[in-house]
Amino acid sequence: MKKIIVIGAGGQIGSELVPFLRNIYGSANVVAADLDIKKCARLGEDGPLEELNALDKNRFIEVVRKYKSDTIFNMVALLSATGEKNPELAWDINIGALTNSLNIGRDNGCAVFTPSSIGAFGVDTPKDHTPQDTLQRANTTIYGVCKVTGELLSDYYFHRFGMDTRSVRFPGLISYVTLPGGGTTDYAVDIYYEAVRKGAFTCNIKAGTYMDMMYMPDALNAVVKLMEADPAKLVHRNSFNIASMSFEPEQIAAEIRKHLPDFKMAYDVDPVKQAIADSWPNSMDDSCARMEWGWIPAYNLETMTTDMLAKVKEKLNND
Repeated sequence: MKKIIVIGAGGQIGSELVPFLRNIYGSANVVAADLDIKKCARLGEDGPLEELNALDKNRFIEVVRKYKSDTIFNMVALLSATGEKNPELAWDINIGALTNSLNIGRDNGCAVFTPSSIGAFGVDTPKDHTPQDTLQRANTTIYGVCKVTGELLSDYYFHRFGMDTRSVRFPGLISYVTLPGGGTTDYAVDIYYEAVRKGAFTCNIKAGTYMDMMYMPDALNAVVKLMEADPAKLVHRNSFNIASMSFEPEQIAAEIRKHLPDFKMAYDVDPVKQAIADSWPNSMDDSCARMEWGWIPAYNLETMTTDMLAKVKEKLNND
């Protein structure tokens, strides 16, 4: 990777991926592109920023050719709970951005990274240590349907056109930098903010609901490590399970209480988010990622909580 464009740069992952990539490859070599450049104006302070609707194919081609991009990071997505409110829009955005990324990448010699998700699994998938290759048929969300479609389509472009397509199945991502936007795992970010602000939190996922989670620094490292991996060693491509920690709400609350002993948590379960969470795995088997490209996470629940609370306190004090 030398000339990179990140579409959806203003989103939860993109807003942190852009500066991470710029630190590695140089600011001038990483273009941030988003439909709403006002919300990610800071990304234009130390590198190129372009207004781009990823569904506008001609504009997309124009930006790729302007910067002679060789790698496209397609971070455009409407998330799980938000997508259920408007399934047709979710399909149009998620699959439209992917299709344009693949076709433009093919025609302009670009590698393409498109993240998949734990949401690609459904109710027929083994719940514990979910295998790399397993059933993904009984998917109950449009977000999950889009992710499965994306995995298959990306593999098709690799086999049919020889394109370098790669992706990971992200678990729930936890970050202090950018607030999430309508995902089922959002509670695991909100809990830290409310713990610092109020010392209390009302959880919309019921106790005992395990889901895979990951701290954003590990997620960013995974993306780069995969994209830099020797293609000859990749048996899989779209998409790799990656895992870091699996916990349920009471466990994250207990970890927070080690730092804030008076922290209290109540429950007001969101039936839509709970149904989605119940359809997902409790934990994923990431042995293929470990073997094929050396994936190893750096954070667990304990170390993440220590860092999150410190960073959230600092952020809120500075706001």
